Amino acid sequence: MPRGDGLLNHNLLSEDVGPQDACGVFGVWAPGEEVSKLTYFGLYALQHRGQESAGIAVSDGSRIVVFKDMGLVSQVFNEGALESLQGHLAIGHTRYSTTGASIWENAQPTFRTTATGHLALGHNGNLTNTAELRKRIAELHSGSGELPFNAGMAATTDTEILTALLAAHPDLSLEEAAVKELPLVKGAFSLVFMDDNALYAARDPQGIRPLVLGRLENGWVVASESAALDIVGASIVREVEPGELIVMDSQGLRTHRFAPAVPKGCVFEYVYLARPDTSIAQRSVQATRVDTGRRLAREHPVDADLVIPVPESGRYAAIGYAQESGIPFAEGLVKNSYVGRTFIQPSQTIRQLGIRLKLNPLKEVIAGQRLIVVDDSIVRGNTQRALVRMLREAGALEVHVRISSPPVKWPCFYGIDFATRAELIANGLSVDEICASIGADSLAFVELDALIEATRVPKDNLCRACFDGVYPVELSEEHKVNLEIFEGIERRVSESEHLLVDPLALDALNRP
Repeated sequence: MPRGDGLLNHNLLSEDVGPQDACGVFGVWAPGEEVSKLTYFGLYALQHRGQESAGIAVSDGSRIVVFKDMGLVSQVFNEGALESLQGHLAIGHTRYSTTGASIWENAQPTFRTTATGHLALGHNGNLTNTAELRKRIAELHSGSGELPFNAGMAATTDTEILTALLAAHPDLSLEEAAVKELPLVKGAFSLVFMDDNALYAARDPQGIRPLVLGRLENGWVVASESAALDIVGASIVREVEPGELIVMDSQGLRTHRFAPAVPKGCVFEYVYLARPDTSIAQRSVQATRVDTGRRLAREHPVDADLVIPVPESGRYAAIGYAQESGIPFAEGLVKNSYVGRTFIQPSQTIRQLGIRLKLNPLKEVIAGQRLIVVDDSIVRGNTQRALVRMLREAGALEVHVRISSPPVKWPCFYGIDFATRAELIANGLSVDEICASIGADSLAFVELDALIEATRVPKDNLCRACFDGVYPVELSEEHKVNLEIFEGIERRVSESEHLLVDPLALDALNRP
């Protein structure tokens, strides 16, 4: 299945895969409600967070049924499938693979039979100590430290490791096992999981990936983003706290603090990952993006006629830039809303059309104008290069590119998959050199501190690693080796006047 060709990601060119979204998770405990349909619509609201596979697990109190497949939520489920998923609690997942191959076996939720019942689990994030956790699973299974044949793990993801870890306690309830094992798990994890009778939600001590709790008239909901709660008619209660485990069942709601909170929320959620109608830390993502655009206009003004966004991700920053600069805002690019994942490979003739398959200029708006084009990030630069060329062909006199995030220079080990590490254009190239590479008249990025100020979250409470290389969670030895290689490449590229590095020779830098 082709990767990264989702509805709302950056993949405007088939060869220029942008930042791939983290996964989306959803859970509901609501006796008397059609929980499978609530979960379906919750996942529909989270489709932007992953378009490779989707799944729902439902329990009626005696058994858990899991239905999952490759594809978009609307492709995986139909009315008949949802009608067959009867119960009073459910979890759902929509996946982009940041670890493990994009195959059916790695679709979520995962499922296991345990000594005390059944377990299904969905995970958003990436773990950084999977080797340690595999060893612990082996010890729990055999006491010898030798891992039995995959400990029953058919999948190849860190999610399957989490599932096996929680299921490895025949003498404990799932709640007790989670309280015991979650303190040993390192990295980014926002979890929804369930047994036959209860819904669970947990968030890593840093709270890197989002997770929010909502209330229904007859139950509870958890989701990656507050927009999913809005869509199913749930009221927002609060965010799941970093280091917190929440249990929802017939006894009500109870919480456990399994680790001290050390907040480090992902700043890239504000830049691109989250929906604009989602709230994080009681502030809408849309407001943060507009404010970021205003700050970008103050930092990097330019004399021009129009401000246009790269739809959809650049829209709100472009609005903020126009408001602050006084330069009129205009829609100069039309996006084909129906170009999503496709199984039809384009012919060479169609491939040469490139970006026009997804974006087309409004020539009457663009011709004869000096443009400020606002986008959220630059990864490889291929899309921006094609976009600048297309705008000039449509008659633009000048094209000034403004980016509402700092340059992406570092790999993410916490659940976002950028380009191959050596292919990050901002690594080893100055802003002026990137500008020349994409053919713009000028190029500027918002400063990191300005972006952080726009979020209204203290700098020390945000993970900024993709921008500044400061990693808030300890990395495994494998990740450290990858990082050292990456830093060495950066140094060598700089010292050799930005010679291109063959990505095929950089296998160690492939996504973790």
